[in-house]
Amino acid sequence: MRLLREVERFDVETPPDRPVDLPAPTTDNLLITGDAMHVLDSLAKIPEYAENYLGMVKLVYIDPPFNTGQAFTNYDDNIEHSIWLTMLRDRLRQLQPLLAPDASVWVHLDDVEVHRCRLVMDEELGIENFVAEVVWQKADSPRSDAKGLSIDQDTILVYQASAAWTPNRLPRTAATNARFSSPDGDPEPWFDDNPTAPGAATHQGMVYAIQHPITGELHYPARGRCWWTEQPQVVAEMSQYADYELRDICDEERRAELCGVPRSEIRRDVRAVMLAQPLGIAAERARARYAEGTWPRIILRSGGEGGLGRKSYVPSTGLVSGTWWSNELVGHNREAKSEIKALFPGEHPFATPKPERLLSRILEIATLPGDIVLDFYAGSGTTAAVAHKMGRRWITSELIPQTVETYTEPRLRKAVEGDDEGGVTSVTERVVADDTVLPDKVSAKDAQAFNTTLTRVIGDGDVELTVDMSKQLASLARAAKKAGDGPLDDDETKTLLSLLKKFGDAGQVDVTKQAKSQLARATRTRDQVTRLWHGGGGFTHLEVGPSMFTEVGGMVLLADWATQGALTEAMCAQLSVRYEPDGVFAGRSGRLRIAVVDGMVGAGTIDAITDQLLDGENVEIWATQIADGAKQHLKDVRPRSRLQRIPAAVVDSYRRKKAARSPFAGKTTEEGAQNDG
Repeated sequence: MRLLREVERFDVETPPDRPVDLPAPTTDNLLITGDAMHVLDSLAKIPEYAENYLGMVKLVYIDPPFNTGQAFTNYDDNIEHSIWLTMLRDRLRQLQPLLAPDASVWVHLDDVEVHRCRLVMDEELGIENFVAEVVWQKADSPRSDAKGLSIDQDTILVYQASAAWTPNRLPRTAATNARFSSPDGDPEPWFDDNPTAPGAATHQGMVYAIQHPITGELHYPARGRCWWTEQPQVVAEMSQYADYELRDICDEERRAELCGVPRSEIRRDVRAVMLAQPLGIAAERARARYAEGTWPRIILRSGGEGGLGRKSYVPSTGLVSGTWWSNELVGHNREAKSEIKALFPGEHPFATPKPERLLSRILEIATLPGDIVLDFYAGSGTTAAVAHKMGRRWITSELIPQTVETYTEPRLRKAVEGDDEGGVTSVTERVVADDTVLPDKVSAKDAQAFNTTLTRVIGDGDVELTVDMSKQLASLARAAKKAGDGPLDDDETKTLLSLLKKFGDAGQVDVTKQAKSQLARATRTRDQVTRLWHGGGGFTHLEVGPSMFTEVGGMVLLADWATQGALTEAMCAQLSVRYEPDGVFAGRSGRLRIAVVDGMVGAGTIDAITDQLLDGENVEIWATQIADGAKQHLKDVRPRSRLQRIPAAVVDSYRRKKAARSPFAGKTTEEGAQNDG
């Protein structure tokens, strides 16, 4: 076990002009320099951290070294497969005590290790807790230097801590709502949805005929499907068009065919929804109801005489995320590199940074403001920076001190100070210009694409839009004469048509410029920028302390720094006991007191310590030297107390735990030294 030592504390006041409807900046965040192995152990076992993080982390996102065989400046990314998987397995085991019951774990991988990693995650997190493979389109164009095929995607494996996890729904946007409209004047927009659902064989009572109120045709669900709702609701909806009743029409053979079962197995008590009045009367009523508008939930397609549809209204619960995340949706590698370059001009420190929009999407699905996010492969600090901007609490760690000093900490400082202008600090949305009204089902994004295409097609002058004014005027004159309301009499109309005919091709007029101008004006849009992050909050920078043990000539000894008070604090960490000095005692666990002695413990020292115990208390004494007979003396005066030697007893305890826990005892490879405490 390693102590976590504070390097510095960094805080910034929340700007007074920050909008109150945004998540509040968080302050109890940790940036830790050191090996993830020690970081996870310390968070879970040192009491002052365990009480804040044990069973409290809502999201773990890690972007571990991809094991690509390349040696990047700021990553140790050249690890043999089995070693890499062992490292990941051990980290998965360590993080589990930190997870809240409704937490999730997201592991970001490329195509080198994803198939192996999933097997390890199935084993460690439980195959029943697998949620999905998210595919991120990381490239914005194929690589021309690729050997074989250009790899355009990464994979993110998603696991839940337990069945208690529920992903958050995503906010709906104008683009996602564009398919909803109200052609019937319904106050709530809707779209024409499928009125059937799968499962005909197991829902035979929902497979029957519905008679059309205008055409009289019988409509059935498609083969293998059933109507989407119970029959009483269907009758209620259809009865708004005409009078209906349930009737046995002896269609068992047709229903059996649709359900995919033998006729002998079809339910025989299912009746059809049939007209209860003559078709002519029903059709007249149905047409009148259709013309009235705000149609029933079951709609009559094609002007009232087509098939049956179903109104599906805009959901109030938001969008369920899919597993295909395009670069348009969450950004791509080039965007991520641009964000890093903006933060660190002139440098190219990371080969595979992730865009802030990608992390924002993950946090949006897996967390709420105030939740704890853990990333123990910090790199440039993208996860922590995005978490901070979104009002989440965060813990992030990075092994390499130079990376922390040069990139991770400076980036997080900029985020806290509000000086990071990139990424998800602001969101840009395309909106309709103030003086523009777009047609139904045309979004601002559609209009922008139309304008772009229009410019490409007719903007270079090679295309002409011409109108034959002679023909157009002649058509108007004939129409006015036919309608009998034109300003010209018959002779004047005849003279005009004769003159227009003589114009011939001379009546051709180029209207390209005017048409383009009018179309562009009718589809004007603009960018609307909304700032979501204004700065504030803070974090503590910690570093993993050195081991309290050192190996000399094959022997495990106490490190030079582990003496007196430092030894006492370090031993409390090893024992997962809160360091609370109280006279001769360093801490306690219930009725068991802990004493640490940097020196020889004999009968006199034991008597001095046990004299301080209250009735019913026992003591565990840890000492660097133990006199002959001391253990027996303690057993005589306090039978339930123990005397242990440092470091031998500590190292033996770790070895026993490791042997009992791992089927690979003696074969596993850790990120740090094997005998570290």
